[in-house]
Amino acid sequence: MDNKRLGKGLEALISETGAGKSKERVERIKLTDIVPNPFQPRKQFAEKSMEDLMNSLKEKGVIQPILVRPSGKLFELIAGERRWRAAQKLNLDEIPAIVRMDIDDVGSLELSLIENIQREELNPIEEARAYRELINQFEYTLDKVGQMMGKNKTTISNSMRLLALSDDIKQSIEEGKISTGHAKALLALSNEYKRGKIARLIEQKGLSVRETENLVNNSISLPKKRANRAKSPEIARVEEDLRHKLGTKVNIFQGKKRGKIEIQYFSDEDRERLIQFLLAE
Repeated sequence: MDNKRLGKGLEALISETGAGKSKERVERIKLTDIVPNPFQPRKQFAEKSMEDLMNSLKEKGVIQPILVRPSGKLFELIAGERRWRAAQKLNLDEIPAIVRMDIDDVGSLELSLIENIQREELNPIEEARAYRELINQFEYTLDKVGQMMGKNKTTISNSMRLLALSDDIKQSIEEGKISTGHAKALLALSNEYKRGKIARLIEQKGLSVRETENLVNNSISLPKKRANRAKSPEIARVEEDLRHKLGTKVNIFQGKKRGKIEIQYFSDEDRERLIQFLLAE
């Protein structure tokens, strides 16, 4: 899927992905004949947003069709889940839909992901999980995901790092209590207890990202700080470049003739992310 399509809107993408008109049709479908998309990256739907949409549907009806594909005798939803849910709450019988005959599982996830990102409706954790789904289940590379989303692979990789955080912290991110900037600062800590403690302070005291970074830096052991100060400026610079590129802690230990580069990961998912990134280089 061409990365240039991301900026054209979902409607343009839908019309471009088929070989001809015979592969799609527009019709009204009973709501009871539609099943959810198992690849839908979005899991949370804000109550206030749903209320606003329901009020709009009451006044104007469903103007924009949802997108579905055949699934046996039923239809599987690809895009437009908020409209489908709102129509259900309003007890509507039918909804207009574009029926696509040529979309496979990968295409279904791609279209759902693109629609939600274009509408800025995915929270950072939902977006990271969608990227992981493309890589783990559909064997995409970081490069391919980046091309599809119009982002570089470092951005995709850094997004997926958020999944290395604890379930409690991820939930706080999904609920908007902790920002992505806060989360990236927390990832510099390998100690899960310290992460949780600082995360609670972020929520309780409304710490800024800079304040969080200062707390994280102060939580790192002093011996390591002394070791870093003893390193040459060149080695320290390379360490910093690698940390930025890999999105994780990197230490270079230089001896007289040999040394080692230590790259840290904080979960199985984080390890796989790094392996994918290094192999793609």
